[in-house]
Amino acid sequence: MNLAQLNVARLKYPFDDPRVADFAANLDRVNALADRSDGFVWRLQDDGGNAIEIQVDADPMMIVNMSVWRDAESLEHFVWNTVHKQVYRRRAEWFSLMADQHLVMWWVDDGHMPSVEEGTERLAHLRAKGDSDFAFGWSHLPQVKLWQQARCA
Repeated sequence: MNLAQLNVARLKYPFDDPRVADFAANLDRVNALADRSDGFVWRLQDDGGNAIEIQVDADPMMIVNMSVWRDAESLEHFVWNTVHKQVYRRRAEWFSLMADQHLVMWWVDDGHMPSVEEGTERLAHLRAKGDSDFAFGWSHLPQVKLWQQARCA
């Protein structure tokens, strides 16, 4: 089994706006780091090598990220112990605050690469019903202690 994750965000400005330039400039670097990370299996990509052009919502300002990891520890390490954390800390500059849950995780069979529809279905389930084995957030994982420590740092 592998761990799939999908997260969505709403840009404050169009992707080519100068106010989003630092995010755009770091996107390829963060994605390349993910690709090289221990435990990384797969990530959603468009023709440009990221997922900016992939629509998940009628709102053109909504962007998506989806990836598959060997286990929760691998994803957790990438999120909180790499340059990703530095970029993530600046998210308020580029993204609107989301009222709903914006991250979902779920277990997938080895070799399964989830579709955007599968990921958005899992996110809708999490939003409607909360954590379950079908769709969950960080707090549903047993290794949440490390995440909480990193988040508070």
